[in-house]
Amino acid sequence: MFKKVCKLIRDTVCVPSGRVPLHEPSFSGNEKKYLNECIDSTYVSSIGKFVDDVEKKICEFTGSRFAIATSNGTSALHVALLVSGVSRDDEVITQPLTFVATCNAISYCGAEPVFVDVDKETMGLSPAALSNFLENNARIVDGLCVNKITGKFIKACVPMHTFGHPCRIKEIQRICKKWNIILVEDAAESLGSKYEGSHTGTFGNAGIFSFNGNKIVTAGGGGCIVTNDEKVAFKAKHITTTAKVPNTMGEFYHDQIGYNYRMPNVNAAILTAQLENIELLVKKKRSLADAYLRNLKNVDVHLVLEPEKCLSNYWLNTIFLKSKSQKNEFLKFAR
Repeated sequence: MFKKVCKLIRDTVCVPSGRVPLHEPSFSGNEKKYLNECIDSTYVSSIGKFVDDVEKKICEFTGSRFAIATSNGTSALHVALLVSGVSRDDEVITQPLTFVATCNAISYCGAEPVFVDVDKETMGLSPAALSNFLENNARIVDGLCVNKITGKFIKACVPMHTFGHPCRIKEIQRICKKWNIILVEDAAESLGSKYEGSHTGTFGNAGIFSFNGNKIVTAGGGGCIVTNDEKVAFKAKHITTTAKVPNTMGEFYHDQIGYNYRMPNVNAAILTAQLENIELLVKKKRSLADAYLRNLKNVDVHLVLEPEKCLSNYWLNTIFLKSKSQKNEFLKFAR
């Protein structure tokens, strides 16, 4: 069976032999042109027109009011949590099926990740598991959610839209509101994905995207915070620019601990060109998923499809196999 599956996968992506490329970036637009413009301008660091262009384009594409471009997705999530009020010794609910950056960002705040299970259908945080955990382990004290076992504040919840498939974000949103928990979305993999017509990353206090080399659009690195809250946006931009306070005396004054987290203009030049083709890139990903579905329909594997009420960017096409031994055998065969 594995030989047949591998052949079907190669046929689907039109690779007659050898390795199938995974997340190969596509540079088919103005990337070189904008890079040359950036170099000629000499503004290659964190100030420049392309950084502004990226933030504007992200707002337009996602429907978010504000966007703050950052050096990577991890830094975006770190700051999104900080400006949402997460601090040392807080607890933050997230999911175990995620990239380590999710938990790292929580830990950077001095907080502790609390893992709640995912849904098989979406591979994102399960609303049922979240509700069950809170009903059994939490209570409201003076308007704040407290873990009855540890005595710590459960300050935030970070669901991830796994492999680009939206989780049941509206149900999670309702649960968080009921328990006075701040919702911060890890939408690192889901640029171009929507739940009931609204873009991922726009349901909570803040959301983040990643533009790593393997994402649907890339800046080589880079990330972004999106929010509809003007105060959150102001704080995020302030913290990501080393918390520098503007003044007219030529002095450098920083009013809190800040971070050098802004996206460099040279990366933003690449990303600006990428975002000009985002609709086409999402369409290609969805077409590839459709081709996999057609070609693998007579094989005993289950392809993960976009959840109900959702439009997925199909960032990573994924299959379920029946057992761990079968998975290991398949991966060994496919190398």
